[in-house]
Amino acid sequence: MRHKRQRHEKIIRLVRERSFMPVEALASELDVTPQTIRRDIGELCADGLLQRYHGGATLGDAALNDTYLLQKKRQQNEKAHIADLIAAEIPDGSSLFMSIGATIEAVAAALIKNHRNLRIITNNIHVAALASGRSDYTVIITSGVVRPVDGGITGVATVDFINQFKADYAILGSSSIEADGSLLDFDFKEVSVMQAMMQNARTRYLSVEHNQTGRTALVRVAAITEFDKVFSDRPLPAAVEKQLQDGGIPLYSAER
Repeated sequence: MRHKRQRHEKIIRLVRERSFMPVEALASELDVTPQTIRRDIGELCADGLLQRYHGGATLGDAALNDTYLLQKKRQQNEKAHIADLIAAEIPDGSSLFMSIGATIEAVAAALIKNHRNLRIITNNIHVAALASGRSDYTVIITSGVVRPVDGGITGVATVDFINQFKADYAILGSSSIEADGSLLDFDFKEVSVMQAMMQNARTRYLSVEHNQTGRTALVRVAAITEFDKVFSDRPLPAAVEKQLQDGGIPLYSAER
């Protein structure tokens, strides 16, 4: 029993660190059979700690709630710096799509300090709550299903709702960046929402963080070169920065 508990703790730690772990990779890391890992995943899924996903596992709601709160506490200064950089590029009176994520919430907090007469369309209930305190703002929250983990709203109804609008800016984040500049996410429903925001925005801004490079995610959002400006907490890998430079896309880094 003690060995199983230790194995379960290692599985959760590996999934938390890498966001997704295939069964075969877990079996190799822990030196057990894939059948043992599948049984372990089944037990951890029953406890809400993991979720089965395409031949492996991601964090379940019980673990994700803790992870999301920790993410919001970590690197708050870096998120605030990114938020300030983005907010400085938004004129008063603009209309904006704002997506899910702790950094996007930091952007909302930066905007409400100094910006006037904004119109915000969001699938992030935390952004809506922040912005609704300003009487000169128009805040529109999408329809759809609310995720308990992070207050994100997703689904077909969300995409249909967004397609009714044309906004000046889309402010989006991503979960993972590949070396070839591909932006990836874990939830295909949220990806559909982000793609709808991109398609219906005149200008697209992307917020990225250095720890998103090298993470493994399954669903492709877009190429980093499909954005008009990119904002990061630290310099990005040289190959990614070269793509931005070749595409004439400005990169704003909070460390520079």
